[in-house]
Amino acid sequence: MATLDSLKPLADETPATWRDRLASRIDQWMTSPALNRWASNSPLTRWLVRRRSAQLFDLMAGFVHSQVLLTCVRLKLFEHVLEAPRTADELATLCRLPTAQLARLLDSAVALHLLERRGGGRYGLGRMGAPVVAHAGIRDMIEHNAVLYEDMRDPVALLRDPNSARMHTYWPYTEDPSGNPQAPAPVDQFARYSSLMSTSQRFVIEELLASYPFAEHRVVLDVGGGMGGWVSALARRHTHLQLHLFDLPPVASLAADNVQRQGLSNRITTHGGSFTKDALPRGADLVTLVRVAHDHPDADVRTVLRAIFEALPLGGALLLAEPMAQAGGAPEPSDPYFHFYLMAMGSGRLRTPAELTALMAEAGFTHIERVPNPIPLHAQLLVGRKARDDRRGFPGNTGNSVTLT
Repeated sequence: MATLDSLKPLADETPATWRDRLASRIDQWMTSPALNRWASNSPLTRWLVRRRSAQLFDLMAGFVHSQVLLTCVRLKLFEHVLEAPRTADELATLCRLPTAQLARLLDSAVALHLLERRGGGRYGLGRMGAPVVAHAGIRDMIEHNAVLYEDMRDPVALLRDPNSARMHTYWPYTEDPSGNPQAPAPVDQFARYSSLMSTSQRFVIEELLASYPFAEHRVVLDVGGGMGGWVSALARRHTHLQLHLFDLPPVASLAADNVQRQGLSNRITTHGGSFTKDALPRGADLVTLVRVAHDHPDADVRTVLRAIFEALPLGGALLLAEPMAQAGGAPEPSDPYFHFYLMAMGSGRLRTPAELTALMAEAGFTHIERVPNPIPLHAQLLVGRKARDDRRGFPGNTGNSVTLT
């Protein structure tokens, strides 16, 4: 049976302090019916009670909200109203649904700012619906989340037996839950996975291009590069770079076809192999690892980080980009999504920047630091270097020619 990595507790083990005792006393006060009645009636605290009640209701209604979003995507409501604002009757005809039932969905979408009411009883695109219709990757992930929702219909059962999740069957990388040797995944499964990752990677690509000085490098190797969306974008933005992609053979084959269709075959070379078993191509002065580590258990992450370190020349750098957990007392609202998503997937876990820094240091990297990026929700960035003998470190341009082999 496959075993998930344990999440390390973020809290320290220091003895309880007066602050902890005070917090426990406040817990008792906050759950007191008498205090709640007073706070609800007092003009000084009524606003706080109302706000917390609304926040709690949003948590309770969250699943319904996500299903409203999914239904709007499946019915192509955003595309319909983008063409022109439409009445409920017009949308009912397009969606082949009774107007009375569709009106409930439309009003729900308005409440969630997915749609908005326009003149003449028409509906138009809302501020939260605009990015959904603008980005295919968002729509693909919303549709894909339906698989996760099936696994979370009984969350207690999922916690007791993550291996029962249906999400296992979606990914070609995860182990057979029985622990037995797994037959190679069919090619269409790799294609389905790679297509989803490619369309949803657009936001991370923009973060990378806006945040890191790629002009200081000459040869870039992307490990676990999927269908090549990232290296293709990098090739178009920085025309001096030679780029290489490494992924499982079926994925590398899909990437080669994609690169050829874009006319980038003279700039991008694809390599098939497993980063947990095979040596990586050598010669790049920068290796990128984009949304890979969080999909894999600690042992595999250690393996790929060490393989990257061995493949880099002295002065070379690793740029790691992926969603990361927030350490300390202020976790992000996105953390629960990734915690349960990766558990259902059956592999990997959400790690803090400190945990990833420690894994990179264990592999041999030094001068590890955060790279600020505009929207860290999609991914946060870490860069580490393979120190030179002369300790000058990054950017790692030795002046010698390099050729990947």
